[in-house]
Amino acid sequence: MATFLNSFEGRRVFVTGHTGFKGSWLCEWLLGLGAQVSGFSLPPATRPSLFRQLGLAARLDHREGNLGDANAVAAALVAARPHYVFHLAAQPIVRTAHALPGETWATNVMGTVNVLEALRRLRNPCAAVMVTTDKVYRPSQAPRAEDHPVGAAEPYGASKAAVELAVEAWRMAYFPVHAARGRGLPSVALATARSGNVIGGGDWARDRLMPDCVRALRQGKAIEVRNPEAVRPWQHVLDPLAGYLALAAELRDALDGRHSARLAEVSGAFNFGPAAGDHHRVREVVAEVLLRWPGSWRRARAAGDPGETPVLRLDAAKARRLLGWRPRWSFARAVEMTVTWYQGATSSSRALEMTRRQLAEYNLR
Repeated sequence: MATFLNSFEGRRVFVTGHTGFKGSWLCEWLLGLGAQVSGFSLPPATRPSLFRQLGLAARLDHREGNLGDANAVAAALVAARPHYVFHLAAQPIVRTAHALPGETWATNVMGTVNVLEALRRLRNPCAAVMVTTDKVYRPSQAPRAEDHPVGAAEPYGASKAAVELAVEAWRMAYFPVHAARGRGLPSVALATARSGNVIGGGDWARDRLMPDCVRALRQGKAIEVRNPEAVRPWQHVLDPLAGYLALAAELRDALDGRHSARLAEVSGAFNFGPAAGDHHRVREVVAEVLLRWPGSWRRARAAGDPGETPVLRLDAAKARRLLGWRPRWSFARAVEMTVTWYQGATSSSRALEMTRRQLAEYNLR
C-alpha cells in the first residue's frame, strides 16, 4: 500500500459520482489519507445511501450537478484546481441501460466528454483516472486483457466502450506524452480503469446482486436470482479502488518527475480484477452469502431482461506488472466483509464505524 498511501495528503482531489456507492468509499478513503476532496454529482440515487450514512456532504466540497451540463462540469472542476481527478459518475445499471439506452449514452459518453473538455481548461498539472467497466469487452471465454477488442453487444457495455474510445482520442489529440510541453509531457495524464463486479457494504442500488440479497434477507424472502450460472469477476470495492489510487499516484509521479517513458507506460487502460482462479458464478455468491445470513434463493428471470454475457473474466496482469497492484481480499473474504458491513451498519454512526474499520483492516494487511 506504500505505493500510494502518502501520495494524497494535502492534495486536491476532484471526484465525479462522489454520491454513489464506489464514490462514497473512495471519498472516505481519500479523506482518511489527508486529501482535500471536491465532488460533483447528482444527489444520491438511493435511500438509504452510503453518502448520507457517512455524512460526507459536511466533510468535503460537495457540489450537486448534472454531467450533461458542460458549463457546470467545467466550472466545478476548474474551481477545484485538482492534482487528481477520479471520474466515476455514470448510469451504471445494465437493466436500466437496456430500458433507457439514450439516457445512458448521454450520461456515460457525453458526460465523460464534458469532463475531458473541462480537463483541457485546467492550468495546473493533473492525473486523471476515468473509470469504465469490465463489460466494455467483446464476448470471449478467455480472460480479457487490455488489448482485447472493445465493443459490447448491449447498451450499457457499448456506452462504456465508447467512453474508452473517447478517452483514448482526447489523450492522443490533446494530452499526448510527446507533446512539446515541459520536456515532452502533457499537462494532464490520462488513464482508464476497468474493474469487475464490485461488492461491498453500502450499495443500495436496485438490480445489483448484493443489495438485492440484503433486501430479500431482511424481509425474510427468497433471493431472486436472474442468471445463477453467469460467471463474473467479483471483488470487494476496496480492491479496485486501491487500483485507481495506485494508478493515479503513478501517473502523477511520472508527470511530476518528468519521466515521459514511464508516463507512456502507465497511461491507457488498466484492468483491476480478482486473481486468475477466483472468478465465480452468481449462485456461488448467493451460497456464500447464505453461509453467513440464513435464507434461501430461487431462480427468477423477468420478461425483457437484457441478454448478458454468460462468462466474463478479467486478466489483471498488467496492473500487477506495472503498478504492483494485486487483489488483497479473496472472493470468500470479499463476501464476508460485505455481509459483516450490512449486518453491523444498523445506524449512520455504525455505518461510518464499519466503513472506517474495514478501511483500516484493508490498509494494514
